[in-house]
Parts: sequence; structure tokens; C-alpha cells
Amino acid sequence: MKRKFLTFHFSLLAFFTFCATSFAQTVTVSGPDGKLKLNFDLKDGKPVYSVTYDGQQMLDDSPLGFVANIGDFSQNLKWVGKGTATFQYDYDLRASKFSKVQVNSNQLVIQLKNNRNQYFDVEFRVSNNDIAFRYRIPNQEDRVNEKKFSIRIMKEVTGFDFPSQTTTFLTPQSHAMIGWKGTKPSYEEEYKYDEPMATRSGYGHGYTFPCLFRVPQGTQNGWVLISETGVDSRYCASRLSDMKGDGLYTLEFPMPEENNGNGTIEPAFALPGATPWRTITVGHSLKPIVETTVPWDYVEPRYETAHNYKYGKGTWSWIVWQDNSICWDDQVKYIELAKRMGFQYVLIDNWWDNNIGKERMADLIRYAQSQGVDVFLWYSSSGWWNDIEQGPINIMSDPIIRKQYMRWMQQLGVKGIKVDFFGGDKQETLRLYEQILTDADDCGIMVIFHGCTIPRGWERMYPNYVGSEAVLASENIYFSQGAADKEAKDAATHPFIRNTIGCMEFGGCFMNRHINRGNTGGNTRRTTDCHELATCVLFQNPIQNFAITPENLPAAGTDAQPLPAKYDFNAKGAIAPPLSMDFLRQVPTTWDETVFIDGYPGKYCVLARRHGAQWYIAGNNATGAPLTLTLSLPMLEKGMSATLYSDNPKTREPQQTALKVSNPQKVKVTMADQGGFIIVTNLP
Repeated sequence: MKRKFLTFHFSLLAFFTFCATSFAQTVTVSGPDGKLKLNFDLKDGKPVYSVTYDGQQMLDDSPLGFVANIGDFSQNLKWVGKGTATFQYDYDLRASKFSKVQVNSNQLVIQLKNNRNQYFDVEFRVSNNDIAFRYRIPNQEDRVNEKKFSIRIMKEVTGFDFPSQTTTFLTPQSHAMIGWKGTKPSYEEEYKYDEPMATRSGYGHGYTFPCLFRVPQGTQNGWVLISETGVDSRYCASRLSDMKGDGLYTLEFPMPEENNGNGTIEPAFALPGATPWRTITVGHSLKPIVETTVPWDYVEPRYETAHNYKYGKGTWSWIVWQDNSICWDDQVKYIELAKRMGFQYVLIDNWWDNNIGKERMADLIRYAQSQGVDVFLWYSSSGWWNDIEQGPINIMSDPIIRKQYMRWMQQLGVKGIKVDFFGGDKQETLRLYEQILTDADDCGIMVIFHGCTIPRGWERMYPNYVGSEAVLASENIYFSQGAADKEAKDAATHPFIRNTIGCMEFGGCFMNRHINRGNTGGNTRRTTDCHELATCVLFQNPIQNFAITPENLPAAGTDAQPLPAKYDFNAKGAIAPPLSMDFLRQVPTTWDETVFIDGYPGKYCVLARRHGAQWYIAGNNATGAPLTLTLSLPMLEKGMSATLYSDNPKTREPQQTALKVSNPQKVKVTMADQGGFIIVTNLP
């Protein structure tokens, strides 16, 4: 018997009816509280929409429509009718910001036709802070009365036109087939902050989703986050163009060169069908941006699963010990580390097929299981659309061999795979993601993607999906001192942008001061331990593979020995403070509730997340100086007891103190530069 992935309750509170009409006037749909308004109009035969929030203009008239092989659906259009509805339902979301989500939104559907009498709908759903819209296309009949049951979208004219004073927080789309072994684009470029819209993207190819904009008006800020969701094998992934004209960004399809030129850039699907949802999240603060659930609100599971996937923490040798650690002896050390930390998993990275071998890997997996540790295995996505030689290659891209390996892993009890180096957003590539996920689910295997695109609603669509990198992640701290120098700035960025729309498999939380085996040489970590610990809460992913090493614990059997009274975190020894390692033992990887507290992209961030009855409130500081904040923490109560992890102001070492909450509206915390803090409430 198959187990349902989630519960889904739906009630249609208003009958949906089309009203035949020949008028040309503005039609408005608002969110339930009336603050967020979307206006739709047909101007000179071209559909446009605009957005206001609480009276502030967030988007000016922005174009809609598309051009397809069967006709032009962007101009010379006429009204056919409109319909409205109200949606209220709830669903479970095990792997993201909230475990249970309630949706309350209003729908507006505009039906239009072109000059060939071909019909399509523009469907909008508007909640208090979110807008989602898409195009629905029925079967079509052409001029010779031949039914059309398929469509190829040649381009979308979909756009987002911002007021002129808007500034941007964006990361560029890279050239195709550049970077490590020709694996880009892989969503691993740097952000720019509060840039004018006229600033051209770094490569001239526009920007990857999600895209954050600040729309100031007088003394008041408006914030807008643009992304998309519901992208699967039936469409390509998209991005934003560079600005065109005065504030206009348009939707762009993949570049022809992606994935070594393989695959079309024009998505095609059967009719009736629909495009993915494009999403807009708005507010006067960053709170609705950080807390949004719109990536999952309107997508549905692509399949049910018969498996009960268990999330948790893992050790990962490659991030610090690199390729040479993918050998029997070192993996045994990381299995032992996982056991001593109480972690559920060990991730064995590239070259295991060469350095350990498939037959001996079976013995290693059985050994790990005997120690109470389960295994994730690394694979390359292919061997023919990039120049990757790290093995195993030529498995995940071959449906026959892929299924053989899935069954082999299922027999051995492998719990997950990490698949790397995709480098493209074409429909053909999205189809491969889905094929890997579905084949893996048949065998009870979870999937992490690296060197990849962002997830687009996948936590709800695919029950065995557990994370994507799609960010300039922890490996860059190993490879570049520049990345290590700005680690705190990046960590104060991702909760506002990348991690808002989906799981982020960052693979961080270093305890080594020097990012190298033996804690000598290599790049130097600038952040405090409390900063590293805070990222366990600030970054969301249901499987967390931490960058700790066996050297961070005393020799086996000596865990209870205290560190020297004057612990020097710049010393050559790699043993980490016991309080840091104990925190990693207890911190969860899944959350029931997420609350934005304070912050600004690239400067600092404070979030609160609840797991069961326990709150974790974490912050980090990238302002360039010590930072003292007085926080309003409504999840706390007067007289409540909690534990505070904070930076010692003189030594920058981590310290743990008891916290008695006297006033939840005025909780004072201080962070060192490139430091952090965590408040953990005591269980009742």
C-alpha cells in the first residue's frame, strides 16, 4: 500500500463562472486583507498587469503573453470573459519553513483570444502578500479546422516593470559551458547589493531566480521577490533579463549553449496544459519575503511514495579533506564521527567507484549500518554534456544503467544520493531531474542535487527530494580565501533570497579554523564558532551535511575531557569547543514554524524557527563591527528560561550562558563582527 505524501484539503468557496463581455476596462483582484492588489488590463490588444501594496506602487504596467508555434498570444488580443473564485485549504510540508501551511487566496481568471480565434487563460491567485500567475492553454483549432493537441512556446513576453527608484539584490546568470570542466551555469555567482536597475548583469545574460528588489517611497520601503514554481519535465526553467527600458525585466528561456548545446530552449507540452507559476511576494518589510510559502502553495505532488523518508544530519569528508579522503580508511573515520555525534548519515563523495570500488563499497555500507549510520553516495549527472571525469559518471544520464544502480543501492540499504554537475535549465535537463527523482523513489532513495538549478516547488512535488545546492556554497570557502573573507556577508544574504524559495544544501558549519586537513595551511576561517552554529538555523535544508572533521573531537573515549581553561581558537589543534559540538548534536534539521525577526541582506539576519515545542533563535553579523540588537521575540514569554550561545567579546570564543527572559519585547544580544548567537528555549 502506498503512503500519501501529504494531506490536501480543498474547498471552492465561490463558484467560478466566465462572464462573456466585450468591455475593455481594468479588472482588479485583491488579497483577503485588501492590501495587495493586482490590476489587469488589455491596452491596444496587449495584456498588462500592475501591482500595489497598501497603496504603494510595486510594479507598473507589466506585459503578459507568449508566442507559440501555433500562434501569437501576446498582441491583437480580445476579451472573452473573466471569472473569480476563493481558495482555502491546508497542506503538510515536512521539508521546509512550516510543517503545516494554510492557504487563503482569491483567484482571477481572464480569458482572451487572438486574431485566429485561439483561446487562452491568464490565471492569477492573490493572497495577503503573494501573487502567482500562469497561462492555461486549451486544445486549439487552426485555420484549416485541424485540432491542435500540442504546443511549443517560442518565447514569453512576461515581464516585471519596477518603479524607477527601485534598487536590486541580484546574482547573474553565467556564460554557458564555463567554470569547472564546463559545468556552468549552476547558480553559483556572487550577489550585488542595492544596485541601480541600470547596472548590467555580470555576464550580460540577466539574472537567476529568485530576484529581490527594494522599492523605496519616501521613508517607506517596499520589497518584492520574483521567482517561479511548479517547473518540471513539462517546461524549461527561466530567468530574468537585464533591464529593458525604464525598469522592465522580462522572462528569458535558457541559452542554446547550455548542456553542451544539447536540447531545445523552447519548451513544448501537450494540450490542454499550462505554464509554470510565476510568483511575486511583496511587503513593506522583509518578513513576508522570508516567510513566504508561495513556492509550494499551488503545486501538487507529482507522485505518491511508498516510503517514509527520514531527515537528519550527516558527516562529509570531501569538504575539508577533499578527494584523497574518498578511501576506505578515511570513510571509516567519518562513519565513526557520525556515530559519535549521533548523526544519521555519512556522505561519500566523488571517486568512490575508483578509490573504493563497487564491490568493496558494499562492505563499507554494511559496516556503516553496523555502526548505526546510513549512507548517501555521490554521482555525476552525466559524462557527455561537460568534461567531468570524477566518477561515477555515465550512470544517472542512462536510464537503463541508472535503474540497475538504483536497485543495487536499494538492496544494500543506501538511503540517498547526491547528483552533481547539471549546468543548464533546458526542458531536457528538467526532465532528467524528474527521471532521477522518480527512479530513486521507486527504490526508497532520497536525492540531493549539486551544481544545479534552484528547486521550484520540488519539496512538495517530489517526496524524496531533499535539497539543492544552487548557491555559492561551502566548497568555495575551501578553495578561495576571498570566499572565506566574505562568508558572513553571504550567510546574511541567503535567508533573504536563495533560501526563501527552497531547500539550500550549503554543507557548511566549519569547526576547523584553517580549512584544511590537520587544521594547518589552507584558507583561514574569519567567522566565530557561534556564527557557524547560527547558520544551522539560518539555512534550511532537511538533510544537513556538516563540514566538521574527526579532528574536531578528542580521541575516542575522551569526550568528557575538558579543553584547556584558556582555549585559543586560533591554535593549530583542530579540537572544537565541546559546547559547539554538543549544539550540533542537538540542533534539528526540520522546522514547524519560521519567523523573521530582523536584518538586512548582506548585513545581518535574525530568524526564529520552531521544532516541536522548542524555539531556536539565531543571528549573524556581517556589518564590519560588533553589533548589539534589542529584539522583539514574541515566541518567548516573561520568566521563560533559555540557553544563550554567544561570542565572548574579548576572545571571540563561544560561550554558553543561562538566559532568563525578563521582557520578550526587549531581548538584548551582542554579536562580534563575523559572529553570531543562538537562543534555544528549554523544553517544558
